[in-house]
Amino acid sequence: MLRTHTCGELRLADANKDVILCGWLHRSRDIGTIGFIDLRDRYGITQLSFDKNRDNEIFEKARKLGREFVLQIKGKVAERSSKNDKMPTGDIEVHVKEITVMNESKTPPFTIETETDGGDELRMKYRYIDLRREIVRKNLELRHNVTKFTRQYLDSQNFIEVETPVLIKSTPEGARDFVVPSRLNEGQWYALPQSPQTFKQLLMVSGFDRYYQIVKCFRDEDLRADRQPEFTQIDCEMSFVEQEDILLMFEGLIKHIFKNVKNLDFDKFERMSYEDAMKNYGSDKPDLRFDMKFVYLDNVARGYGFSIFDNAETIIAINVKQAANFTRKQIDELTEYVKRQQIGAKGMIYCRVLEDGSLKSSVDKFYDSNALQKWAKACNAEKNDLILVLSGDLHTTRKQMNELRLEVAKMQGLRNAEIFYPLWVTDFPLFEFDEENNRWHAMHHPFTSPKPEDFDLLKSNPAKIKANAYDLVINGVEIGGGSIRIHNRQLQQQIFATLGFSAEQAQEQFGFLINAFEYGAPPHGGIAFGLDRLCSILGGSDSIRDFIAFPKNNTGRDVMIDAPSDISPEQKKELGLI
Repeated sequence: MLRTHTCGELRLADANKDVILCGWLHRSRDIGTIGFIDLRDRYGITQLSFDKNRDNEIFEKARKLGREFVLQIKGKVAERSSKNDKMPTGDIEVHVKEITVMNESKTPPFTIETETDGGDELRMKYRYIDLRREIVRKNLELRHNVTKFTRQYLDSQNFIEVETPVLIKSTPEGARDFVVPSRLNEGQWYALPQSPQTFKQLLMVSGFDRYYQIVKCFRDEDLRADRQPEFTQIDCEMSFVEQEDILLMFEGLIKHIFKNVKNLDFDKFERMSYEDAMKNYGSDKPDLRFDMKFVYLDNVARGYGFSIFDNAETIIAINVKQAANFTRKQIDELTEYVKRQQIGAKGMIYCRVLEDGSLKSSVDKFYDSNALQKWAKACNAEKNDLILVLSGDLHTTRKQMNELRLEVAKMQGLRNAEIFYPLWVTDFPLFEFDEENNRWHAMHHPFTSPKPEDFDLLKSNPAKIKANAYDLVINGVEIGGGSIRIHNRQLQQQIFATLGFSAEQAQEQFGFLINAFEYGAPPHGGIAFGLDRLCSILGGSDSIRDFIAFPKNNTGRDVMIDAPSDISPEQKKELGLI
């Protein structure tokens, strides 16, 4: 080895030891005849000391070194006269006897600090430099630990890790596929997997019983902070189980990860039906770190001549505790927020409960004190509370109020990244109807089993069928989702027929799976967790890019290697593209 120690491990107990360190020059400074260099590697920073009176040649050499030069130094560990209690190595320094420049460096395009001066695009272009920053490195260390403890837990529960193919068949359901032309089968195409769904089901047919894989998946979708074209799943499947078995098994996994990564313990996770989540929070992934449950004012706010309410399908309110002191500017900002094109509300009504118990609203022209008291009673509003109200059609208004609820919580500091609230959402609809194309779509995927009690509704009332499915939500973010699968050929064919597949289309697309069900398929179910999202929640970030070593930007480009890019005419000809 070219070093005897790392830059993060030397302590006062190592005083007087001769050591060899390697790393990058993080920063340097002179104080008269004394010079200092902070030498950095993955493990930390060690202060190096150069004394002009002790060795003038070494002192002068050190003064000429630039930032991010790669150095090897030899020296003796000594106690620091001015200690730094913010550094693990802050009690010592190394008196340098010899310096070797292993490689020089150009001046980096941004500072290698927690608060860097580099913008997103610049840091993505020089991601190999950005990864030297401690905050980025710690994110990847967190990711490493999540995968380590995932494997540890699943191994203890007799799961077996199996790799499934990356070059597969394109299917019409779900998001858009990334496709790959085949040279050996000209005119035909592979797809990159959106998930290993059918393969893990086939592994259950094969008798593997408990499978998992930490696997790359690919979806050609528009991007945002929590979405990348390639992402990683903790993909799991189990045989001979019911929904309860899955929920308890993977509560155990999440508890194990949080205990080992954050030293946090959870009780049994709360559960909520999809119907209740939409009714009370307007979202199938509600953030329960704070209250503000929806209150429906339909029975108390109509009939007062206010046409916006009188003509609305529903009137929804939230009670914001101790917020009656919101300024007019804050109220106006919230109103403009819900009127943004992405949310689409026409406006917002408010009502303050003042210190003396009286009420003041933005619609006093229509509602007297007695009428507003009915609002307050319905919302359980007390002194100094603020009632916010939206109205319109049921589906849209719920979505708009969900956005308003989250924005208000953000303003009040209620979305604390160090507080975690896990929740199982269950009993989703099996199908959702596409009005534009006049057909049903699977809300999760076409292999999800209906609830057993709803089998008889397949032909008579598909809209009423509940899926044997479940999502895990933490702090308003869907971390994972899964279902009990169909393992019966006839039921799977019925589902395909409801989704508009002809028997021939179903056989062409999924014949390999349907046929496998005729060879002793066990009851089975599973779940997949988004590893990137889970890491971002644990790390207190809204962006999954911070936890991916080499992410794409918001247009799906890798600006570091300049991909995607064109290929040569020769390659196109080989692939039959020209």
